[in-house]
Amino acid sequence: MAGPSASDNYAGVYEGRLRPGTRPALLIVDVVAAYLTEGSALYMETAAAAKDSNRRLADAARAAGVPVVFTNVSYRPDGSNGGVFYRKAPVLKAFIEGSPLGAFPDDLAPMPGDRVFTKQYPSAFFGTELAEGLKTQGIDTLLIGGYSTSGCVRASALDAMQYGFIPLVVRDACADRHEGPHEANLFDLQAKYAEVISEIEALDVIAAAAA
Repeated sequence: MAGPSASDNYAGVYEGRLRPGTRPALLIVDVVAAYLTEGSALYMETAAAAKDSNRRLADAARAAGVPVVFTNVSYRPDGSNGGVFYRKAPVLKAFIEGSPLGAFPDDLAPMPGDRVFTKQYPSAFFGTELAEGLKTQGIDTLLIGGYSTSGCVRASALDAMQYGFIPLVVRDACADRHEGPHEANLFDLQAKYAEVISEIEALDVIAAAAA
């Protein structure tokens, strides 16, 4: 006999809600060629649609004066700065420094005024100066999109919460290798750590900040 659905099981336990602050920034996690290039081991069929969502958010954010932050991944040729993560996931060789698979796509590349943080681990915060940079700007809320939902997006959203930022994960702007992990991680993020919102809701947050 089937048990209760996940939603029913979580009802009454994980139902807290977070409201956006007044100083958001847009965090675009690892939207690079490896996930967009057919034939790449990391290619994802849903990556292009998520990239387009991130591009629309970035255009709106820049127009509104909302900071835009990118992350990418880069390793030394011997992978020595990748630690256990690099050993666990040999596919990360795609991001050896200088690899074209680590490049930003032409239609979603950092522009003057944007910031880029290069990382070696899943979270955009681990081993980088992202938290300090956001706090210096008075940022209290992060709109988060990128790749992959179950990996670097999840890790970055969790750390955003732990550093005291309101994490707003933009569903349309995220992608994963399979619908199962994508949906399961969005469900869990919404339940415990973040707010999962649509692109339209994210654009409303950006517009409110501009106003």
